[in-house]
This record gives sequence, C-alpha cells and structure tokens, in this order.
Amino acid sequence: MKQIILKIQYTLLLLIAGTASLFAQGAKPAAKVSGSLLDEKGKPMYYATVSLLKAQDSSVIKGTLSNDAGAYTFDHINAGSYVVKATVVGYQKAASKTFILTGESANFTVPVLKMEPASHSLNAVTITASKPLIEHKIDRTVMNVENSVLAAGNTAMDILERAPGVSVDKDDNISLKGKQGVTVMLNDKLTYLTSAQLATLLRSTDGNTIQSIEIITNPSAKYDAAGNSGIINIKLKKNKQTGTNGSVTLGVGYGKYGKDNETLTLNHKQGNLNIFGTFSHNDNKRFQDLGLKRIITDNTGKTTYFNQYTRLPQIDNNNSYRLGADYDLSSKNTIGFLISGYFNGENDDNDTRTNIGKNFTVADSSLHTVSRIHQTYHNIAFNLNDTYKLDTAGQQLSADLDYSKFRNNSIATYTTDFFLPDGSMLHPGAFLGNITPSNIDIKTGKVDYSKPLTKSLKFESGLKFSDVKTDNNLLQTIAETSPYLGNNRFVYDEKVEAGYINLNKDFKGYSVQAGLRAEYTSSSAVGDSSNVIQNISRHYLNLFPSLFINHAINDKNEIGFSYSRRIDRPQYDNLNPFVYHLDPYTYQKGNPYLKPQYTNNFEFNYTYNKNITLTLGYSKTTDVITEIPGTDPTTKVSFVTQQNLQIQNAYNVNIYAPYTIAKWWEGNVNVTGFYLGFKSNGLEGGNLNRGQAAFNIRATETFIPIKNFKAELTTNYQSALTYGLFYVKPQYSTDAGISHSFADKKANIKFSVSDIFNTRRNDVTSNYQSNNLDITQKRETRVARLTLTYNFGNTKIKTRQHQTGADDEKNRVKGNN
Repeated sequence: MKQIILKIQYTLLLLIAGTASLFAQGAKPAAKVSGSLLDEKGKPMYYATVSLLKAQDSSVIKGTLSNDAGAYTFDHINAGSYVVKATVVGYQKAASKTFILTGESANFTVPVLKMEPASHSLNAVTITASKPLIEHKIDRTVMNVENSVLAAGNTAMDILERAPGVSVDKDDNISLKGKQGVTVMLNDKLTYLTSAQLATLLRSTDGNTIQSIEIITNPSAKYDAAGNSGIINIKLKKNKQTGTNGSVTLGVGYGKYGKDNETLTLNHKQGNLNIFGTFSHNDNKRFQDLGLKRIITDNTGKTTYFNQYTRLPQIDNNNSYRLGADYDLSSKNTIGFLISGYFNGENDDNDTRTNIGKNFTVADSSLHTVSRIHQTYHNIAFNLNDTYKLDTAGQQLSADLDYSKFRNNSIATYTTDFFLPDGSMLHPGAFLGNITPSNIDIKTGKVDYSKPLTKSLKFESGLKFSDVKTDNNLLQTIAETSPYLGNNRFVYDEKVEAGYINLNKDFKGYSVQAGLRAEYTSSSAVGDSSNVIQNISRHYLNLFPSLFINHAINDKNEIGFSYSRRIDRPQYDNLNPFVYHLDPYTYQKGNPYLKPQYTNNFEFNYTYNKNITLTLGYSKTTDVITEIPGTDPTTKVSFVTQQNLQIQNAYNVNIYAPYTIAKWWEGNVNVTGFYLGFKSNGLEGGNLNRGQAAFNIRATETFIPIKNFKAELTTNYQSALTYGLFYVKPQYSTDAGISHSFADKKANIKFSVSDIFNTRRNDVTSNYQSNNLDITQKRETRVARLTLTYNFGNTKIKTRQHQTGADDEKNRVKGNN
C-alpha cells in the first residue's frame, strides 16, 4: 500500500513542480508557511501530498510531502492570498481556509487539518511502485530485497553476502568496506553475536521474510556504541493491509545437494488491533572443501610440511517463528508485544587427511581424522513495548523490555588413525570426544524520549540497561566407552548502563545533529579449568560523541560531514580460555585478557542531483581485536587465538551511481576503494607493519522486458586485501534471476542461480614470524532455486499502516545463536 501511495504522490509532485515553474511569482520571498495533518484518530498523517494554492485561481505554487510527524513546510513564500490542500489515497481531501500573507510576514502557521477516510474502501489497486534494489540515502544504503528475484529461496546470510560493501570470510566473519567489527540488528534490535552464532541465526532466517537491509556506516548517539565498521539492520516484512490475509512460500533448490524452504505468514488487522505471525522452515545440505598447507620450522632449523585436506558436508534443519500484536489503547498510546525464536539442528560429518613430510609432495607419515558433530540451537525471546505520544507536535515517550534465552549444545567425536608412507598403520587410532553446552540469558530495558523544542530544533534522550550472562562448559573423554569428564566451566557476566542526548537543528540550507552517549560497563569472566580458576573483572566508563552536518548548496548539490566514536567489546567465545582440539596438530582457544577496541570514524559525503554520491572516510582503531595464528615449534602444533593489535588505520572512498538505459532497463554501480593498515610492536617477537589498498565493485541490472516479468543480474568483484596477519585473495561472482507474476498478481514464481560460473572462493595466506600457512576454501556457492509465493485473503485498502513503537526499537541483544 505504501509503495502505491508513494508512486502516486511522486507523480503528483512532478506535476506540481512543473505547474509551479509556470506560475511562480516574481516578488521577493518573504515568509514561511507551515502546519500539520492528523488522521481521523488524531494521529500524524505522514506521506500525504500537501499543495500550496493561490486563492484567486487555485494554481499550484509549491508541493511537498508531510513527514513522519505529519508536519509540512513551505519556504520563501511571497505576499498574497493562499489555500493549503492535502490529499492521500483512501482519504477525503482536506483544505484550509484562505489566509493572507503580507509583505512583513515572517511565518504563518496553518490550523491543523484533519483528514477523514473515504466513504468507500478501494478495491485492489493496480498501480504499483517499484523501489530500486539498491538505494543510497544520506545516512545509509538500503538494499530493497522484498521483491527481489535474487532473494527468493535464499537465507538472510546468502542475501547479506550480496549487499554493497559487505563481505563474509571463511569463518563467517562479516566485514563492511574491508573492516570487521560490524554490529547486526534484526528488525531494529541490535545483536552482539559470535560469528558462528550469528551465522546460525542468519541461515535460519528465510530471505522471503526480509523487507530490506540497511547499511549504516556512521550511526548516531541514539544507537548502541558497538560496531567500529557500522551497523547492518535487517528489516522484516510487516502487515500493511486491513482484514485477514497472509502468504505461503514454497521453494526448492539444488547445488551439490538438494534444499527446500517453506514459509507461512498470517496477519489480521482490524480497528485498533494488529496481529501478525510467521513460521519458516528450511532444510539445507551443503558442503565445503578446505585445504590447509603449513610450513613449520623448529628451534634447530628443521622444516616440516603439513598438507591437510578436509571434506565438510553439513546438514542444517532450521525452524524460526515470530508472533506479535500491536494495540492502540488510545489515539496517543500504543502497546505491543513480540515472541520470537528458533529451534535448529546441524550435523557435520567431516573427513580430514593430513600428510606430514619434508615437502608437500612426499609424506613421511599421515593422519586420517573422522569427526562427527551434532549441534542443537534453541532460542526464545520476549519483547514488550509501549509508545505514548504526548502531543501532536511530535513529543513522544517510548519504553521497551526484552528477555532472551538461548540453550545450545554440541556433541563432537574425533577419531584419528596414524599411517606410515606405505599405508600401514603406525599405531592404533586416537579418540577424543567433546560435549560443550552453552546457556545465555539476556535482559534489557530502555526508555527513549523526543521533543521538538521549536519548528527547527529537536531534542532526543534515552536510558538503557542490559545484563548478559553466558555459561559454558566443556566435557571430554579419550575413549568411546569412557564417561565424559572435566571441570572446564567458563561464566561471563556483563552489565552495561547507557544514556544519550541528541540535538537536531535546521538552519537555512543546513542541518546539524550533535549527540553524546555514555556507557558504563561492568564485566566478570570466571574460568575454572582443571581446578585452576581465572577471575578477570573490568569496570570502565566511556563517552561516545557524534556530529552530523549536512548542507544543501543548491537543488542539485549537497555535502555532509559526520563523526562518531565506537567500541567493540570481545565476543564471548573469544574470551573463553578453553582449548578445543580439531585434530592432534590443530586447536583453537580464547583469550580472557582481550580488551575492548575503540574507533574514531570520520566521513565526508557529496551528493549530486540526489542520486549520485561520493563518500570519503577515515577511521583509526586502537587495541584492534584480531585473529592470530600461532605455532609451537617444539610440538609442531598450530593454533588460532585472538589478540589486541595496537593500531588499525582505514581509508575509504565510495562512489554510487544509478542509471537508466531504457524504460525496461535500469541499474546502478557501487565502487568502494579502501586501504587497511595494521601496526603492532612486539607481536610474536616481531614488529607488524602491514597495509594494502583494495577495491570492491558491485553492479546491479534490473530488466522489465514485458508486463509481469522481471529479471535481475548482479556482478561483484573484491580485489585482494590484507587484514591483520592474513592476505585474502580476490573474490568474484555473478548472480541472476527472473520472476513472473500471475493470477491477478496474487501469485509469483521466481527462478534464480547464485554464482553462475562457480567462482566464489575464500582463499587466504599468512606468513609472519614462524607462521607460514595457505588456506583454500570452496563452498557450495552455485545454487539454482525455484520459489513460488501465493498471497491470500483481504487485499482491500482501508487505512494506512500504523507505525508501532516496535519500529523505533534500538535494542542491544547479545548471544543469539
């Protein structure tokens, strides 16, 4: 419905602009005309078309749209007699009484206009609005995947990998413009996740339930200060229609193995009540091939070569659900609740063969490790929110309470056989079993307040408290018939108390926002391993200022500047000191002494003709949390852990340009160039000073060759780059798809192929001090998908969608799995 309204409104505005140019008056501008619109319930009427007319002949002088508060403004209006008229689909026209502006008028406030619903509801409207797949706004980039062909049948993780400037590495770490440390929000709820936990959440989220993905590189003080690279906000679809309606989505896919996905969505909206629910299920068997070559030199100078190859088939069975309701207690007060969660299962059957010798071609001995891993993930989350509009001028108070519970478990067995070069067994197989239960409890509460102090000055403030507790255990055995034993428990508790203030001021041609956020963190990490207890506590207060300045030079040229300070606290599993063996020569462990990293972000942007943008950015990060490979020359065992590097300097430039080649062909190109430099003295006995320039190009083409058909083509290239101790090799891929709507547009069928040429890889190398390794990884990236969606129920338009308090939530939710 909103898309229909916007297309009609933008068409009218084009007519208004053309008419205004013909009838513009020649007198010197002298006054400002402003006012506001309300609907039949006294709520702000946003996105209405508002026109300023000459009273004498009803000719249009200017036109605009009302904002989220229902307000509108006309600047530089000459003396004369005028009338204001407002229109919106589904409502009767509203008009003011004639008013007169004199030459001495500074401004004039039009009495509030109340708009009443049309006496007859509209039947299904055939006018449609089509948003571009990629939109570049002043403060964010938006990927509109709601109707995208390439979203059909894919998960949120698959779609995120296609977002502008976003990349996902071999360990599912998400980077933005080459930098890690991205904070991911789901439906405006902030989430602090380990890479593995976040990957599980995103792979259990059906892409057909996603409306858009927002990429915010420099958030304001209203947002949690976490995320040195910025915020990625995944927004799910919401009900926009009156009555009872819903949709069913069925999809199948095939790459190396078969896949399926199913989603049922139901909505009921009547009067003051809006109820919604979604259930999604997907089965995905996939694979990846992983190669690891290591060269290890011991203390005597002897060199040993390890050549390892692993086949990793994986079966995922994911189920997710959302159930919620919004209710208008009055015209000023809306309450809402949401229950969401998932129950997922994963089975991995990995087969690893390792040759050990004097070079990579001749082996002196070999290992064969078979691992069986069964993992379960359970989550349930509750949210209660209340929004109270204190007046019609935009003063508002909102509150949110959240509780989330996660129960995860992993049972893994590793059996390793040792062989001589002739294939005979060197000695009997070694067995290792791990059971790693993990429990996470999260409690958060927040209050936000906003008040327009004047027509051009707005004040915002808020308070927030979060309490996160994670409890992890590790039980092990070295024999299949022996019980699992161990006293390896790690408990982490973190409390954050935060508050912020924001001031927004509009000047002539300028818009300024200044904010300050304060966060006080108390954390306690207690590890008990083999009766050796580690207890590390931290308490610290940080201030996070932000500043945004935008200036409209003229109708076609705008410039802006922004600054913000950010923090990244260590992920929970990175703090866990327990050792997790993958085979006798490989393990990973956490670092309980990790410190938070801090980043200062600066960004300058230029926009031409409201569509072509140029962005220049610089950031400096201290105590950079980075993955560090290590080797014990004596035992020849390799491991991976996390450490704080001293400094990271990042420079970036981005150019975004949309274009239209023909009525049926439009597209855009997004080019990002960046430089990442790392410095750290005394790292593993050496001084690190590395950096490299890199670039990313993403081109998207959209074709509408005939009615009810749509095709999309996306190509992406990421050049080689350096991150910490790792050199990442180039990545490139091409995706394509086509869709067809039928049955009076109630049904839609989509066919797509990701990574058509099967070129997407994750290959990295590292050569620093005693570390010399080469990793090659090929996942199942070429997948063909066929998806059918059918919409049913009432599709008549009676009222516009109410924006609930849940739409404004900016909560920090940690530990989703």
